[in-house]
Amino acid sequence: MPGSAGGPGPYGEADPLAGMPPLPSRGRRLVARIIDALIIGIPMSLLLWAITGDRNYDTASSSNYLQQAAIIIVYFVYEGAMLSARGQTLGKMAMRIRVAMLENGAVPHGSPGWFRAAVYSLPELLPCFGFIFWLVNVLNCTWDKPYRQCLHDKAARTVVVSTA
Repeated sequence: MPGSAGGPGPYGEADPLAGMPPLPSRGRRLVARIIDALIIGIPMSLLLWAITGDRNYDTASSSNYLQQAAIIIVYFVYEGAMLSARGQTLGKMAMRIRVAMLENGAVPHGSPGWFRAAVYSLPELLPCFGFIFWLVNVLNCTWDKPYRQCLHDKAARTVVVSTA
Protein backbone atom coordinates (compact mmCIF):
# COMPACT_ATOMS: atom_id res chain seq x y z
CA MET A 1 0.00 0.00 0.00
CA PRO A 2 1.35 3.44 -0.78
CA GLY A 3 2.57 5.19 2.31
CA SER A 4 1.54 8.45 3.80
CA ALA A 5 3.57 8.24 6.94
CA GLY A 6 7.01 6.92 7.45
CA GLY A 7 9.87 6.67 9.85
CA PRO A 8 9.77 5.98 13.51
CA GLY A 9 7.04 7.11 15.89
CA PRO A 10 7.63 9.84 18.47
CA TYR A 11 9.39 7.46 20.89
CA GLY A 12 11.55 5.64 18.34
CA GLU A 13 9.16 2.71 17.84
CA ALA A 14 7.99 1.70 14.38
CA ASP A 15 5.26 3.96 13.01
CA PRO A 16 2.08 1.85 12.81
CA LEU A 17 0.83 4.03 9.93
CA ALA A 18 3.96 3.55 7.79
CA GLY A 19 3.05 2.05 4.44
CA MET A 20 -0.69 2.74 4.83
CA PRO A 21 -2.76 5.15 2.74
CA PRO A 22 -3.66 8.25 4.74
CA LEU A 23 -6.49 8.05 7.24
CA PRO A 24 -9.49 10.18 6.23
CA SER A 25 -10.88 12.90 8.42
CA ARG A 26 -13.70 12.04 10.79
CA GLY A 27 -15.85 14.45 8.78
CA ARG A 28 -15.44 12.42 5.59
CA ARG A 29 -16.41 9.28 7.48
CA LEU A 30 -19.47 11.02 8.91
CA VAL A 31 -20.61 12.36 5.53
CA ALA A 32 -20.21 8.87 4.03
CA ARG A 33 -22.48 7.45 6.78
CA ILE A 34 -25.03 10.18 6.21
CA ILE A 35 -25.10 9.45 2.46
CA ASP A 36 -25.57 5.73 3.13
CA ALA A 37 -28.30 6.41 5.71
CA LEU A 38 -30.17 8.52 3.17
CA ILE A 39 -29.70 5.93 0.40
CA ILE A 40 -31.28 3.24 2.57
CA GLY A 41 -33.53 5.28 4.88
CA ILE A 42 -35.52 7.30 2.37
CA PRO A 43 -36.55 4.48 -0.01
CA MET A 44 -37.19 2.08 2.89
CA SER A 45 -39.34 4.62 4.72
CA LEU A 46 -41.37 5.32 1.59
CA LEU A 47 -41.76 1.61 0.91
CA LEU A 48 -42.82 0.85 4.49
CA TRP A 49 -45.29 3.73 4.51
CA ALA A 50 -46.76 2.48 1.22
CA ILE A 51 -47.05 -1.08 2.55
CA THR A 52 -48.34 -0.35 6.04
CA GLY A 53 -50.04 2.99 5.51
CA ASP A 54 -48.70 3.83 8.99
CA ARG A 55 -47.63 7.44 9.22
CA ASN A 56 -47.97 7.50 12.98
CA TYR A 57 -44.83 8.87 14.61
CA ASP A 58 -45.72 7.51 18.07
CA THR A 59 -42.38 6.10 19.20
CA ALA A 60 -44.07 3.67 21.57
CA SER A 61 -45.90 1.79 18.82
CA SER A 62 -44.79 -1.73 17.96
CA SER A 63 -45.24 -1.07 14.23
CA ASN A 64 -42.74 1.80 14.51
CA TYR A 65 -40.20 -0.56 16.11
CA LEU A 66 -40.77 -3.13 13.35
CA GLN A 67 -40.29 -0.47 10.68
CA GLN A 68 -37.05 0.71 12.32
CA ALA A 69 -35.88 -2.91 12.62
CA ALA A 70 -36.58 -3.47 8.92
CA ILE A 71 -34.50 -0.40 8.00
CA ILE A 72 -31.64 -1.54 10.28
CA ILE A 73 -31.63 -5.04 8.77
CA VAL A 74 -31.66 -3.69 5.20
CA TYR A 75 -28.80 -1.33 6.11
CA PHE A 76 -26.86 -4.30 7.57
CA VAL A 77 -27.32 -6.31 4.35
CA TYR A 78 -26.39 -3.30 2.20
CA GLU A 79 -23.23 -2.57 4.16
CA GLY A 80 -22.17 -6.21 4.56
CA ALA A 81 -22.59 -6.93 0.85
CA MET A 82 -20.85 -3.75 -0.30
CA LEU A 83 -17.91 -4.09 2.10
CA SER A 84 -17.42 -7.76 1.25
CA ALA A 85 -17.49 -7.03 -2.47
CA ARG A 86 -15.33 -3.91 -2.71
CA GLY A 87 -14.61 -2.44 0.72
CA GLN A 88 -16.84 0.56 0.02
CA THR A 89 -20.46 1.55 0.26
CA LEU A 90 -21.88 4.20 -2.07
CA GLY A 91 -21.29 6.84 0.61
CA LYS A 92 -17.67 5.75 1.02
CA MET A 93 -17.20 5.85 -2.76
CA ALA A 94 -18.56 9.40 -2.86
CA MET A 95 -16.18 10.44 -0.06
CA ARG A 96 -13.23 8.53 -1.56
CA ILE A 97 -12.63 6.32 1.45
CA ARG A 98 -12.65 2.56 1.89
CA VAL A 99 -12.48 -0.12 4.52
CA ALA A 100 -9.28 -2.18 4.57
CA MET A 101 -8.03 -5.08 6.62
CA LEU A 102 -5.66 -3.68 9.22
CA GLU A 103 -3.00 -6.34 8.70
CA ASN A 104 -2.58 -6.03 4.93
CA GLY A 105 -4.92 -3.38 3.47
CA ALA A 106 -7.02 -5.91 1.56
CA VAL A 107 -10.76 -5.60 0.98
CA PRO A 108 -12.59 -7.26 3.89
CA HIS A 109 -14.08 -10.03 1.72
CA GLY A 110 -16.51 -12.40 3.43
CA SER A 111 -16.67 -12.66 7.20
CA PRO A 112 -14.76 -9.48 8.15
CA GLY A 113 -17.03 -7.25 6.04
CA TRP A 114 -20.19 -8.89 7.34
CA PHE A 115 -18.94 -8.93 10.94
CA ARG A 116 -18.05 -5.22 10.78
CA ALA A 117 -21.51 -4.43 9.40
CA ALA A 118 -23.15 -6.56 12.11
CA VAL A 119 -21.31 -4.86 14.97
CA TYR A 120 -22.25 -1.45 13.54
CA SER A 121 -25.92 -2.13 12.77
CA LEU A 122 -27.45 -5.00 14.69
CA PRO A 123 -27.01 -3.79 18.31
CA GLU A 124 -29.46 -1.01 17.43
CA LEU A 125 -32.18 -3.65 17.40
CA LEU A 126 -31.97 -3.75 21.20
CA PRO A 127 -34.04 -0.94 22.72
CA CYS A 128 -32.04 1.58 24.81
CA PHE A 129 -28.83 -0.47 24.91
CA GLY A 130 -28.56 -0.39 21.13
CA PHE A 131 -28.45 3.39 20.93
CA ILE A 132 -25.95 3.68 23.78
CA PHE A 133 -23.70 1.04 22.17
CA TRP A 134 -24.01 2.75 18.78
CA LEU A 135 -23.07 6.12 20.28
CA VAL A 136 -19.99 4.77 22.09
CA ASN A 137 -19.09 2.76 18.98
CA VAL A 138 -19.04 5.68 16.57
CA LEU A 139 -17.49 8.15 19.00
CA ASN A 140 -14.61 5.75 19.70
CA CYS A 141 -12.82 7.00 16.56
CA THR A 142 -12.49 10.44 18.14
CA TRP A 143 -10.06 9.20 20.80
CA ASP A 144 -8.64 6.00 19.30
CA LYS A 145 -4.96 6.10 18.42
CA PRO A 146 -3.29 5.57 16.02
CA TYR A 147 -5.90 4.24 13.55
CA ARG A 148 -9.03 6.22 14.57
CA GLN A 149 -11.01 2.98 14.72
CA CYS A 150 -14.59 2.70 15.86
CA LEU A 151 -15.54 -0.41 17.84
CA HIS A 152 -16.88 -2.08 14.69
CA ASP A 153 -13.44 -1.54 13.08
CA LYS A 154 -11.66 -3.04 16.08
CA ALA A 155 -14.01 -6.03 16.16
CA ALA A 156 -13.43 -6.81 12.49
CA ARG A 157 -9.74 -5.78 12.52
CA THR A 158 -10.31 -3.16 9.85
CA VAL A 159 -9.32 0.45 9.30
CA VAL A 160 -10.84 3.19 7.12
CA VAL A 161 -8.36 4.73 4.67
CA SER A 162 -8.46 7.32 1.91
CA THR A 163 -8.54 6.18 -1.71
CA ALA A 164 -7.31 9.45 -3.19
